[in-house]
Amino acid sequence: MERHRQGPRRQEEDGSDDGREDDGVLSAFVCPITMQVMRDPVVIETGHAYERDAIARWFDECRELGRGPCCPITMQEVRRADLRPVLALRAAIEEWADRRQGDELRRACQWLAKDATEKEAVRAIGCAARGWSGGRAGRCVVRGEGMMQMVGGMLRSGSAVVRLRALEAIQEFAKETDQDREAVSQGDTIRTIVKFIDCEDCQERELAVSVLCDLSKSEVVCGKISELNGAVLILSKVAGSKANNPTIAEKAEKTLQNLDKCEKNAVQMAENGRLEPLLNLLIEGSPEKQLLIASSLEKIVLSNDLKILVAQRVGSLFAGVVEKGNLEAKEVAFKVLEHISTNAESAKVLIEEHVILPLFRVLSINRANLLPPRLQEAAAAVLANLVASGVDFGTVPLDGDRTLVSEDIVHSLLHLISNTSPPIQCKLLEFFDTLSSSTGTVVSIVSAIKSSGAITNLVQFVESDHQESRLASLKLLYKISFHMDHEIAQVFRASPTLLGCLVEVTFLNDGNTDEQHAALQILANLPKRDKHLTRELMEQGAFKIVARKVLSICRREAGSDIYDNAVLEGLVKVLARITYVLRDEPRCISLAREYNLAALFTSLLRFNSLEEVQLVSAKALMNLSLESKYLTTTPKFDEPEHKSKLALFGRKPSSFQFCPVHSGVCSIRGSFCILDGKAVERLVHCLNHGNKKVSEAALAALCTLLEDEVEILEGVLVLHRANGIAPIFDILKENPTGSLQHRVTWAVERILRAEEIAKAASTDGSLGSALVHAFQHGDSRTRRIAEAALKHVEKIPIFSQIIDKRPSMRGSSMGSMERFYKLDR
Repeated sequence: MERHRQGPRRQEEDGSDDGREDDGVLSAFVCPITMQVMRDPVVIETGHAYERDAIARWFDECRELGRGPCCPITMQEVRRADLRPVLALRAAIEEWADRRQGDELRRACQWLAKDATEKEAVRAIGCAARGWSGGRAGRCVVRGEGMMQMVGGMLRSGSAVVRLRALEAIQEFAKETDQDREAVSQGDTIRTIVKFIDCEDCQERELAVSVLCDLSKSEVVCGKISELNGAVLILSKVAGSKANNPTIAEKAEKTLQNLDKCEKNAVQMAENGRLEPLLNLLIEGSPEKQLLIASSLEKIVLSNDLKILVAQRVGSLFAGVVEKGNLEAKEVAFKVLEHISTNAESAKVLIEEHVILPLFRVLSINRANLLPPRLQEAAAAVLANLVASGVDFGTVPLDGDRTLVSEDIVHSLLHLISNTSPPIQCKLLEFFDTLSSSTGTVVSIVSAIKSSGAITNLVQFVESDHQESRLASLKLLYKISFHMDHEIAQVFRASPTLLGCLVEVTFLNDGNTDEQHAALQILANLPKRDKHLTRELMEQGAFKIVARKVLSICRREAGSDIYDNAVLEGLVKVLARITYVLRDEPRCISLAREYNLAALFTSLLRFNSLEEVQLVSAKALMNLSLESKYLTTTPKFDEPEHKSKLALFGRKPSSFQFCPVHSGVCSIRGSFCILDGKAVERLVHCLNHGNKKVSEAALAALCTLLEDEVEILEGVLVLHRANGIAPIFDILKENPTGSLQHRVTWAVERILRAEEIAKAASTDGSLGSALVHAFQHGDSRTRRIAEAALKHVEKIPIFSQIIDKRPSMRGSSMGSMERFYKLDR
């Protein structure tokens, strides 16, 4: 009997019983060998019942010991080793076990339903798990008593042991039917499990992932998982951590795959970055389903990587919808295409999927009436996004040999701009603006605009009330103004109102800075020698505003702000216009004096980082200096003899600022004489500029000191004092070509008229070699001037019939540079 009692005591210690036992029943049900309740009882010859497996092993051990089988209780040898089943006993045991298990499960329910201790909770969960694995009757009790939900509630326990036991039990419950999975997932069970997945406890985390994987086999549970905010994102993070824990990652990926199979989860999955299921449904679905899915896709915010994926998977599908779908489908397709085309890489994929041709056909003026304006606007927006991808559209075929920048294609879209609503106009103008930003396509765009005569319509957008269209047109006009400055100027000349609108946008509106910048650059690029435009700008007070703005920026020190630098370049170009019409427009001379522009342009030469500002300022100083000889005032003296003596000794009355070069009274404000102030020194400094255009412009300004009708030797002396002669010689020694070669050769020839300089230069072999090079390789004018210079340094003999031995110091047979200056653009 002692052996018989060990089994129940062990059960009590394991927590499987409450300490009460029915010995009368248990003694008949317990196997004498295993001391456990029998499941398959059999009887032998002696009439004693045993567990089938246990007595079979006993008989085998007897044979191994070399003796016949015997009864374990009586040790009486049995003649036959037959094992006869005891069906009645088995039935009784099963009935007793079911009743006992039911009692245990009900007691466990009581523990789970109350605020149980950790020990009670662990025993109750263990009881539920054993009841579930014990057979059909136990499962019926677990289901009927709602123990699955109770165990799920234990996941919120403060005890880690209880939580782990609950997860293990739920995993057992989830292995059977979808009904069981749905039952155990009621309440906050799914939310709590997902919380465990995102926790730091590795054991809870791994078990939670495994449990969720089993639960996700049910479509209903999949829906609950997807509805839980952040669940898919957390699973995706775990699935991507294969390097840290491959097992957990594999389970998480399997869970996501289970979620993928549920159609209603596709949108939720897509919103969390898992797009493949939705795209698969889109590709495989019926037209009605495709429309529904595409409508959902259009509302999802996509990362750039996902935009590329969408373009690759369904770009061609949407291209077909754009061309052949109904209006509702087209609208959705346009919205999706507009969304994914905002990324340059996905836009390139769409171009490869041949989306451009359907878009162009939709926008074609011949078919414009077939679509409502909102769809045309969407198509234009997609087209504008595609051209912003940076692809060379001159090489992308549209149909046949035509490209998007073919003349007839551009003509068609330009015509549409004039015959559509402002929103569509805006998108098309942005389209042309982007194409004009590329050196590969701007020439084709400009050519088509010229041949179509569309420039008038494009310029008229300057006075548009639709701000977006006005901004897009200004940007476009700025880009093409480098190639169509005369055509744009012609439109402004014909309509002073348009020019006034441009000035208003540039200077008088406190609007969009991009708009102001584009308008300013258009003004800056207009032909600078156009007298009509300059007078009109003078009438509208533009130059006074510009002068004040330039002074303001200079006071803040240009170079401190990138935007200020760009604005300063445009302003200086506009302001420099007046220096090209000084002789024909007295008001420009007055304005130049009022704002002391010669000093202002001199000051701008110091900004070494702004090459364009230096270039324009040097050219403006050249123009101003050319007028000095006409604006110089000749002093009047009471005694002619006194004047000659002053001239002889180089003195001047204290009441006059006497200029030796212009032989009169000069100032940088009144007559724009560059000897006043630091203009000559700063121009000489620019001769060594790394940008040859700046060097040439500075040289041109200095050459005005050597012009006809001025004292050339005095001009040479000024250059000598400013250390400007050596840099001029150095420019010639570099053997330049073109206009710079002619200009520097001309300057050297005039400098060499000073005998002392010519004598010193005659020993400079490199200078002589440079003059020989100019004499041999220059144009006819340059060769003639180089010949004269070579005679000054006695490299060529002087023949009186060819050239005077002593050329005039005020003018020369070599001619003035002024005509050459006027040709300079």
